[in-house]
Amino acid sequence: MRTVKATAAAVSVALAAGAASVAAGRYASGAALKAPPGRPLPTEPHLTVHATAAGQIVLTRSLASLRPGTYGLVGDGTHAVVGPVQDGTPHPADTVVRRLERVTHGTPRPGTKVWLTPQVHVGTPAGALGIDHSDVRIHGELGSLPAWFVPGVRDTWIITVHGLGATREHPLNVLEPLHRHRFPVLDLAYRGDPGAPRSPDGLSHLGETEWRDLDAAIHHAVHQGARQVVLIGWSTGATMALRAAVHSGLRNRIAGLVLDSPVLSWQTTLRALAAARHTPGALLPLAVRAAQGRTGLSPDPGAPVSDRLAAPTLIIHGPDDTVAPWDLSRRLAATRPNLIAMHTVRRAPHAAMWNADPETYEEVLRRFLVPLM
Repeated sequence: MRTVKATAAAVSVALAAGAASVAAGRYASGAALKAPPGRPLPTEPHLTVHATAAGQIVLTRSLASLRPGTYGLVGDGTHAVVGPVQDGTPHPADTVVRRLERVTHGTPRPGTKVWLTPQVHVGTPAGALGIDHSDVRIHGELGSLPAWFVPGVRDTWIITVHGLGATREHPLNVLEPLHRHRFPVLDLAYRGDPGAPRSPDGLSHLGETEWRDLDAAIHHAVHQGARQVVLIGWSTGATMALRAAVHSGLRNRIAGLVLDSPVLSWQTTLRALAAARHTPGALLPLAVRAAQGRTGLSPDPGAPVSDRLAAPTLIIHGPDDTVAPWDLSRRLAATRPNLIAMHTVRRAPHAAMWNADPETYEEVLRRFLVPLM
């Protein structure tokens, strides 16, 4: 009898441990599958504002606050734009002084907790940049999708699509140079974004289903007179662009792809985001399995892409991306060197290649787009 009771107890403990592991894996998978649009990813460290002065802000010293370039700075009720590190300004050894370009709203007071974000602009193209636009609605498979349309004289349209933790405000970073070169630009909000339908399960599918909303935008552009389109995507938006280039019924109208920090392995990205939420390493495989079970994501959706890709492609990525590995981008570029160009940006986090060096980024983008005009 004692043996039976001991066995039953052991089975109960095992079942409880198994259930707890499944629950923990499900919770960990939410770091990527429920990443709210417009909120910094969990890989982005918290910083503290120590002081502000005329045109300067003092932040906690870290690898993040020492990054080169221009970033948004967000906290509760606050958005500002910070520029390069000011090395010549006296400051305590545990802090960093950066140029304070502007405060969009709120006040970054001392003690405020903030994060750096690639999203520099807040609001619409007209409100943020003074560029005229119209609000359009695109018919997607789940319902009506909002988009900003900036008119231009060319018959090659640019369609921009943001990625993880961002909104359609993120592509505003490159809107000015695109507008200057007179491209019509369609900046898309897709399922799960503010004003767009939710996915049926309420989860992100890391581009695997969302690409169909981008496909709807391609159909809209062609219907409105675009001869061809160039897709510019960041993060999972780049994944969406890749999938559209392979699967869209209008893929012959896709003249080129620009992929910033593409997510080429959703498993690796999900692990990185779950780990950033302090998920124990032993639970990371469970998080991947939970994500696959909840969403039906393919085990390796990117495997056949390089063989089927026909559009000239520019990948902009760097080795400091801890969310989407740069090495995967390098391997993809190496498979089709005559079709895929690679531009490497160092000291830039995920989807922030423009932020690290806007001037060079825009010149690389211009050289890629000129033959496609």
